[in-house]
Amino acid sequence: MRDRRRCIDMRLRRLAAALAVSGLLFGTAACGSGSGSARAGDPNTLEVWTRSDPESAQTYQRVFAAFTKKTGIKIDYQPVMNFDQQLQSRASTKDLPDVMINDTALMGSYQAQGLLKPVTPDSIAGHDEITAKSWSSTVGLDGRHYGIPYSRQAMTLFVRKDWREKLGLPQPKTWQDTLALAKAFATRDPDGDGKKDTYGMVVPGSAQNGYVAWWGSSWLWQGGVRILQKEGTGYRPAMDSAAALRTVSWMKKNLFCGDSGVIQPSALTSVTANTTNFQDGNAGMYLTGPYNISTFDKALGKDTYEVLPAPTGPAGNNDVLADGENIYFGAKTGKAKQEQTLAAFLVSPEGQELAMTGDHQPVVRIPVNSTLDAAKVREDPRWSVVQKAYEDDSQQFPNAPDWAPMKQDTADALNAIFTYCGSDVRSGLKELNDTLAGDLKDQDLLK
Repeated sequence: MRDRRRCIDMRLRRLAAALAVSGLLFGTAACGSGSGSARAGDPNTLEVWTRSDPESAQTYQRVFAAFTKKTGIKIDYQPVMNFDQQLQSRASTKDLPDVMINDTALMGSYQAQGLLKPVTPDSIAGHDEITAKSWSSTVGLDGRHYGIPYSRQAMTLFVRKDWREKLGLPQPKTWQDTLALAKAFATRDPDGDGKKDTYGMVVPGSAQNGYVAWWGSSWLWQGGVRILQKEGTGYRPAMDSAAALRTVSWMKKNLFCGDSGVIQPSALTSVTANTTNFQDGNAGMYLTGPYNISTFDKALGKDTYEVLPAPTGPAGNNDVLADGENIYFGAKTGKAKQEQTLAAFLVSPEGQELAMTGDHQPVVRIPVNSTLDAAKVREDPRWSVVQKAYEDDSQQFPNAPDWAPMKQDTADALNAIFTYCGSDVRSGLKELNDTLAGDLKDQDLLK
């Protein structure tokens, strides 16, 4: 599995390099193809990249306009969707963006490639208003910081409240409650149309881009599973544990290979972009991130569904995946003072509130600035559920190793186990554990 992926990765890198040399990789300046050299001569202009669609890019534009008005520092803003591909092209020319905002889990990969400038937290005004938990996601293997926390989020359980109350069922508190509610949503016609056309739960279970590992990690943690176990300065894989066997077997039997309708039929090929059953009105639950709240409000109406803590699993916890975005400084960009000024604004109460509000999709979900309360800023008590989940009941993927190959290998294995209902879970997890050991060995982190 690992060798096949490495071969593919090498071919993709060679292709990207060839395209970059031939000038064919990018077609427009809006993608950052030509702005690097132009802004390099202006010490008062920062080139800033974010991984954004057009909707969230409008929020960033509002934030950066306020920053320029306040400081006089100009922003050459590049919203980028195919972020990593374009970043590799710019890295090959040794002309990185000054500032990047992207996922926390990518820090290890970026650091390993030498793409990031180390950060001293004390150099960022307001650094003491960011919690130690948030700062921890920016620490590299060498103990230095390579980013500044910007936005955080944690998964919560979205439930069709109107369906649940119509069926006279309680809010789910445990896995068994959740399974019983999913079966009821699938079989008891909660939408009242007289047809068997509803599903219990939405699952983005595709292996593509690691989605099933991303979604399934909360279930694993609630079952007492650790994908990797920290060992001194390294890690060891832990997917061959008794807890992993128990948890993955339960998920396979009850969700993927259980009663028809518990999850949507397309679950094993679904990614978040096409997992729309909840907002389309034909599924009753979705364990997902808070960025969907505005979408669900528009599609369903805010009174039709509720935002609940995740159910408690066999290990006695209801831990969920926490992730978010960090602010990264491109290596050797030479504008430290301006970069620090921008970062200080972005994590300030003013900058965070701007990014949390407005008419377009918010780009800060849970503020990293500890003086702010998400529910109060948004005047929406549902956000207190999300903030509490992040602060009290969440775990993050390891950020210091290059997590991307391990997440993908975990997703490949889980998707295969869940696809073939007759397959042996123990042997599938053993193979995954061996693959993860190889990934760690490749990074000199296996203990």
